[in-house]
Amino acid sequence: MEFIAKVQEALLPIVVEINGYLSDYILFFLLVGIGIFYTIRTRFVQVRCFGEGMKKVFGGLSLRGGKQKGGLSSFQALATAIAAQVGMGNIIGACGAILIGGPGAIFWMWLIAFFGMATIYSEAVLAQQTKVVQKDGSVLGGPVYYIKKAFNNTFGKILAAFFAIAITLALGFMGAMVQSNSISEALNTASNGYVPTWVIGLVLAAICAFIFIGGIQRIASVAEKIVPIMAVGYLIIGVIILCINIKYVPATFGMIFKYAFVPHALLGGAVGAAIKAAISQGVKRGLFSNEAGMGSTPHAHAQAKVETPHEQGVVAMIGVFIDTFVVLTITALVVISTLYTGNGPLATAEGIAANGLSGLLTKANLMQTAVGTALGSQMAGNIIVAVCLTFFAFTTIIGWNFFGKQNVQYLFGEKKSKVAVIVYSVLAIIFIFLGSLLKNDLVWELTDMFNNLMVIPNVLALAFLSKYVVEETRAASARKKAKKAEKAQVK
Repeated sequence: MEFIAKVQEALLPIVVEINGYLSDYILFFLLVGIGIFYTIRTRFVQVRCFGEGMKKVFGGLSLRGGKQKGGLSSFQALATAIAAQVGMGNIIGACGAILIGGPGAIFWMWLIAFFGMATIYSEAVLAQQTKVVQKDGSVLGGPVYYIKKAFNNTFGKILAAFFAIAITLALGFMGAMVQSNSISEALNTASNGYVPTWVIGLVLAAICAFIFIGGIQRIASVAEKIVPIMAVGYLIIGVIILCINIKYVPATFGMIFKYAFVPHALLGGAVGAAIKAAISQGVKRGLFSNEAGMGSTPHAHAQAKVETPHEQGVVAMIGVFIDTFVVLTITALVVISTLYTGNGPLATAEGIAANGLSGLLTKANLMQTAVGTALGSQMAGNIIVAVCLTFFAFTTIIGWNFFGKQNVQYLFGEKKSKVAVIVYSVLAIIFIFLGSLLKNDLVWELTDMFNNLMVIPNVLALAFLSKYVVEETRAASARKKAKKAEKAQVK
């Protein structure tokens, strides 16, 4: 045990250093660049087709999509994708961005989400174009298939295998572990320690085992019911608190826009350093909150039974919109209106410095503090946010498990995939239970590292396959014009 502890102690700073370079430099330029690239190439598809996406998602909304013979309904695929997108990043990630980069970081998160909508459109389109329908009607799809299309040689096979291994480790195993850790700690704290973390882990592992055994159909069935209820419930809580803080809401929006460009006025310190903190935190947290460009959600969108890839592309855009412009924004407005305005503890640079030095407010407790302050009961704040975190982290676990499973099937092939999937599922359940017992900084950092690494092959493939996405976008526009012409002739 002592040897393992020493190895972990030696590895931690190395992994932290690697993550620093990846997230602050390489991934920043890759993900922002690909978002701007596809925004231009698709002629702002996220603006032109936003209404179309909203109609497809909410036009015939049903929480009982039923079991499909092969694949999923478009909404089930979106719900599974959102289950993975809406997670700890929407609460803890947003709070971390605000705490370090100030309220202005939210502006940059919005901007990144805007470009990310074009990126995720391209991911969903390519996932639909390259998916594989097996003999039993089940669907396999995701970045590994369009990576191989982009590089149809040995390099492509190596790149696809690298992606598959990275996402399986990052999301299927270590990701499940850290999400389980978050759930157990949140509920343990909310119960004042009366409910042991191992009991929470055991119950969580049992529930997840039941869902995993049912395959994608059961995962989708759970996601399509929980995700809308989870999102609406969180919005209601947020709106109630914003009504309590109604006189500070205009100032809250003002702070987001003002401190996006002059953060030093609140954060203190040098102008350049403050602006860098606001932008880097907003971009970094924004990218990994909506997951656009990471290569995770295309696995869900590949499952959708749609007539054209464009249809699921516009639906995928709404997933990023809900994740950032709705759920994450509610977190930001609640925190800023409560803690950064009026007599809030972070309303001045002196207050920020004092809290930073004393460690009273952290990204882990910022939302709890805000909700508790607004409601006049810190216990109520702790319980409400703990319940929200539990639902967010739970849906992330089931979504990520499916993404990992798709890649295990790819790695082991059709003949060996059944046994491999069973082994994978058992290991994932063990990791979920272990996550409730252990709190290892190295595991968190390794999860981030593999998350970061899997972005590289995904973005490379997106860049090389842009012509297929553009062709699909143009074909969709042509179909719209043809339909309008037909209607005009009928009239």
